[in-house]
Amino acid sequence: MPERRIHVQCYSGFKADERPLRIQFQEGFQDVAEVEDKWYSPGSTFFRVRLANGERYVLRHIEGQNVWTLEAFRAKSR
Repeated sequence: MPERRIHVQCYSGFKADERPLRIQFQEGFQDVAEVEDKWYSPGSTFFRVRLANGERYVLRHIEGQNVWTLEAFRAKSR
């Protein structure tokens, strides 16, 4: 999957962009139901999220550039 930049609305509490709340796709925003995992690499934070519609995504936040990318996708289980 090639890098795909996306727009993410975030909760900002202790720090800016602490966790994703909504992801914007062409058809509009989708709510994040749960952040299932979070991990760090130099300069980036990764989030594995489950949306309200059951789809799962891995998001990458490149902090120095304030850029969000979609790294992986998994359709909802049937």
